[in-house]
Amino acid sequence: MGGLVSIVTPVYNAGAYIEETIAMVCRQTYTDWELLLVDDGSADDGREKIEKWQKRDSRIRLLAREKNGGAALARNFGVEHAAGRYLAFLDADDIWMENKLERELGFMEETGAAFVFTAYEFGDERAVRTGKVVNVPKTLSYRQALSRTVIFTSTVLFDLEKINRELIKMPNVPSEDTATWWKALRHGYTAYGLNEALVVYRRPERSLSSNKGKAIVRIWNLYRRVEKLSVACSLWNFVGWAWRAAWRRL
Repeated sequence: MGGLVSIVTPVYNAGAYIEETIAMVCRQTYTDWELLLVDDGSADDGREKIEKWQKRDSRIRLLAREKNGGAALARNFGVEHAAGRYLAFLDADDIWMENKLERELGFMEETGAAFVFTAYEFGDERAVRTGKVVNVPKTLSYRQALSRTVIFTSTVLFDLEKINRELIKMPNVPSEDTATWWKALRHGYTAYGLNEALVVYRRPERSLSSNKGKAIVRIWNLYRRVEKLSVACSLWNFVGWAWRAAWRRL
């Protein structure tokens, strides 16, 4: 399977990581890609570092937003400018294995899927792998996804010839990525999981995702305000989500 892969990376004060991120993408065994780095009003030296890399490799593109609008709007801006048949998201502080794109594109060809994702491994704040891997199911439907937030943003890949890019644009709400996967699945798509840990999720001790209280509020708001689920249905899915979320962190 071939074709241009557009990689969308929101960048906000990520100067400490961004050169490592760009170099990592440049090491991919699949080379037909463009890296869309969306600077979201950063105040550090990240933009200057990106500009230097851009001069070296024409596949690297800087898209600048003067005012910070958050990850959802930055990703949407990148999606609007994506020229590839395929679309991947990569957060600036996460790590891809060198064969991530190659393996995922091959898997997409095998399954004929429009939406695929992979397993991933937790890393510490220096991205040192911890050995804790989050395995993924072979397929995931909308109903199944409501009780398991197993799709991690930096693992996904979409075929834009099979799925409308408007479905991939993210709402400006907390946990915008989960809301987006649910939206695509609600429209009848099935997500296919490649159970290989091709991504390392850098998780600092005080990261937003590790704040359990905020996570509970975010998921509940998704059920009730975004998906418009009943209280009973929300509670049913919440119990499943809480159990799986706790198990992933053991």
